[in-house]
Amino acid sequence: MALRRGPGLYPFLALCVLGALYLLASRLGYLDRLQARFFPAAKEAVRLSPGDFPAGVAAPVADLASVPLRPTLIGFTARGSAAALLLATGGASSLDNPAVPAGAVQGLLKTAYAMDARAVVLPTDEELRQALAVGAEHGGVDMAAISVDRLAAWLPSLRDAAPRTVMLLGRSRGQEALAAVGVPDLASLRGKRVGVYTSGSSYYFALWVLSRAGLRMTDVRWVELPSTLDAGRALREGRADAVAGLWGDVELAARDRGGAVLATTADAPHLVATVLVARGDYAARYPDAVRRVIRGLLDAGASVQKDPGPGARLLGEVAPYLGDPTEAIRSAPPATLADNRAFFGLSGEAPVTYDELFQSASALYRKIRRTAAAPPAEDTRDLGALKYVSEARGP
Repeated sequence: MALRRGPGLYPFLALCVLGALYLLASRLGYLDRLQARFFPAAKEAVRLSPGDFPAGVAAPVADLASVPLRPTLIGFTARGSAAALLLATGGASSLDNPAVPAGAVQGLLKTAYAMDARAVVLPTDEELRQALAVGAEHGGVDMAAISVDRLAAWLPSLRDAAPRTVMLLGRSRGQEALAAVGVPDLASLRGKRVGVYTSGSSYYFALWVLSRAGLRMTDVRWVELPSTLDAGRALREGRADAVAGLWGDVELAARDRGGAVLATTADAPHLVATVLVARGDYAARYPDAVRRVIRGLLDAGASVQKDPGPGARLLGEVAPYLGDPTEAIRSAPPATLADNRAFFGLSGEAPVTYDELFQSASALYRKIRRTAAAPPAEDTRDLGALKYVSEARGP
């Protein structure tokens, strides 16, 4: 029986030819040109940002200025280790009015290192993140005192700032606390309401407390607070059965209602570490300024260790909610040069190093779906200035 050409043969051949022409036009780039000409809106819009380029590309070719001609702004939220920062800068100011307060004494950075720097206090950690993200040129700050766990959580949103950790400021040795009313021990937190500010380091501490008690995150009912300083109020008003926050705030609230503090970072003194983080563009443009800041903060920290009185007075004026400022310094003292060397693996040994703390916090926040993947810890630090100061001061 003879084969017959059906009516679909010619359409089939036409489709084959069109397919071949489409592939050829695609390879030669004709389709992209047609799309750009007739359908420009259909082309994917690519948004460029400063984070797409190295932070130091705008630094001067020659060292035109060793320090900025304007004041260097260092943001922080109050804690005991901030006493050294306040002593180094002569006191605290605000973003709305970063000028030195009338009658304020000059700090160590000005008198010893000819460095004009201001400590800018921020009410919440989230506002501190935003200030570092925009930078001092746009109403923010050049540097910030941030806990390592916060840096791990915020890194994706700080991409354009290219933050670089330059030194350890201090560790919490009892500053963060979890207090409760009607809860006798940590295991009894199951089914209770736990209030916490999820953008603060007290949240990281609360997660550690749950792990210590063998509880899952779903074993408690989370009550999200607007700030760390709302923890004591939430406990007093009965909005939570337990809260995580600053010891001076939550301990008093628990005592007023017949409760108690169940855990503090004295049980985990290497968990919450506050580091000084510089914007990448500032660190690249003014490396000598970073070295001067490190020197000044180390000198101020040594002064606070020797005599906490002056630093405590400044801290008490800025953060009365910390309670007794001398006790606040004791529970979060300024770090020494030896602490810095061990923490960053330059010399000596530390139970937990910066890299270990950053990587574990980053992994935890990915595990609980709080953040995306973060870069390796070594990409988030710049120890050049610290090494320079360490070598100059000797063992």
